[in-house]
Formats: sequence, structure tokens, C-alpha cells
Amino acid sequence: MTAPLQDISAETTIRVISRALPYIQKFSGKTMVIKYGGSAMINEQLEARFAEDIVLMQAVGLRPIVVHGGGPQIGDLLERLGISSRFIDGMRVTDSKTMDVVEMVLGASVNKHIVNLIDNAGGSAFGVTGKDGKLIRAKKLAVTSTNRKEPEIEDIGQVGDVETINTSVITMLQDNGYVPIIAPIGIGIDGKSYNINADIVAAKIAEVLKAEKLILMTNVAGLLDGSGNILTGLDTPRVDQLIADGTVHGGMLPKITCALKAVKSGVNSAHIIDGRVEHALMLEVFTDEGVGTLLTRTTHAEPDGPCL
Repeated sequence: MTAPLQDISAETTIRVISRALPYIQKFSGKTMVIKYGGSAMINEQLEARFAEDIVLMQAVGLRPIVVHGGGPQIGDLLERLGISSRFIDGMRVTDSKTMDVVEMVLGASVNKHIVNLIDNAGGSAFGVTGKDGKLIRAKKLAVTSTNRKEPEIEDIGQVGDVETINTSVITMLQDNGYVPIIAPIGIGIDGKSYNINADIVAAKIAEVLKAEKLILMTNVAGLLDGSGNILTGLDTPRVDQLIADGTVHGGMLPKITCALKAVKSGVNSAHIIDGRVEHALMLEVFTDEGVGTLLTRTTHAEPDGPCL
């Protein structure tokens, strides 16, 4: 719980600002791409703290970009409309009716809600989908199912991967004082809309912009070892080793893979942080301790394959 203003002494305020100052100076003018979703998005108090963090980042000269998810909200509306959901290897099969709902939820409801949160907190945000200005050129995602005795290619409908990013749309918004709020919907060469995993979109945007940081907000404390301890300060060879030995598994595997690919592609660092912690962004960016797992690169090696 955030302490009331009257309970915060002048000495504490000065100490906090002094500790943050070197980070503010270091990151001023730098781009940071934040994937926002999960528990942080559906809890009103955490939403408010997230918006405050984004406004602070913008106010001290950082250039944040927000890519958001909305899976629970999509699922809720589909259920209310009587449209069944089917998943293959964790991905929602997206036919044309489901895609209409995805666009309605991500492009309108969730996107505009985040814009309003940031604007009401004193910032300036502008919401777009990947279809606006051909921001995200998508391609249909081919999935090999592991749920059968013999793996085979599954058609999961209008689910996509990122082919290209039109960075001019993003920089135009930033240069005019707005925080871009991006819904992960792309447009294919076939003219169809494609639903894309928000982690993948955030990682790709961070890659092409050579961002200072990629920050993936999630519902866990970070990457954990076998004893439940948070692993952090990891370089790329160490992460490769953790993937190989099975420490990275389950739902954390695609997040770590995206983060790893981003830092190997030129992003200075990637962070997987606990979105359930109030002011998680501020704590990760402006303090020594942070609130999650930090990945950094040690070489400029080219990444291998997609972050899937």
C-alpha cells in the first residue's frame, strides 16, 4: 500500500529522489518498451500505480512505449456472446467471429482504457492498433501441435507473427509528446487482421528500435530456480544454459525466449517483472534492487529463429 503523503518525511523524499537521480540521468531520452497485462491490468489500484509510473517516466525524459494484452477480457466477452474458445498449445484458435471480438476488446475497450488511465494521471497517451498506419505487418502463424502422437501443423486461424514494424508511426507519436499505447493486432498482406501475442510484439518493437530496455510485466515474481529463488543479473550464455537444463519451462519459456532474442538483437537489457507489485516499473527502472529478472547481453550474436 502506498503511504499517505503526510507520512512521508522530507528526509525520505530526498533520499528516494537522490537514489533515482543517476538512473534518470542515464536513461533520459532512451526508449523503453513495456508489455502490460495480467493481474496489473485487472486490479484498479495496480492500474493506477502503473499509469503513475508511465507518467513519471515520460516526465523525466524517458520514452516509454506500451504494448498491451487482454486475454482475460477477450475470454469474458466471448463467453457472454456464447462463442466457445479453443486452445492449441496455449494459443486461442481465432476464426473470423473470434477475431471480431479480439479487435473490439483490444483495439477499443482495453486500448482506450489504458490511454484514459495515463491521461487522467497527468500524462499524454495515444492509442493505436498494429493496423493503423500499417504499424505491424503480420504473417499467419504456423503451429506444430504437440498434443498428438505425431506432431502436425495446426491451423489456428487468424493468429499471426510479426513480419515488419513501421517505426515511423511510433516515433511520430513520441516526437509529438505522446506515449504510444499499442494493441497487438497486425495486418497481413492478404488484408486480414491477425491477433499476435503481446510479448512477441513488444520484443520485436524493442528490437527494431534498439530500445534501452524491454520490460515484460507478468503474474509471477520472475524466473525462479528449483528452490523458488528469483534468478536475476543473467547474461545471454547463462540464459541459454537455463533453457537447456529445463530451469526455464512452461509459461515462462516463451517470455524468456522473447527477452533473450531481444537482447541478442541489440536491446540493452530485458526485464521480467512482477506486475502484482505496486509501482513495479518505477522500482525496476529507478532502483538498484528491481523487482524481477534482469537479462543482459554479453555479445552481439544474431538470434536464432522466432521467439516462440
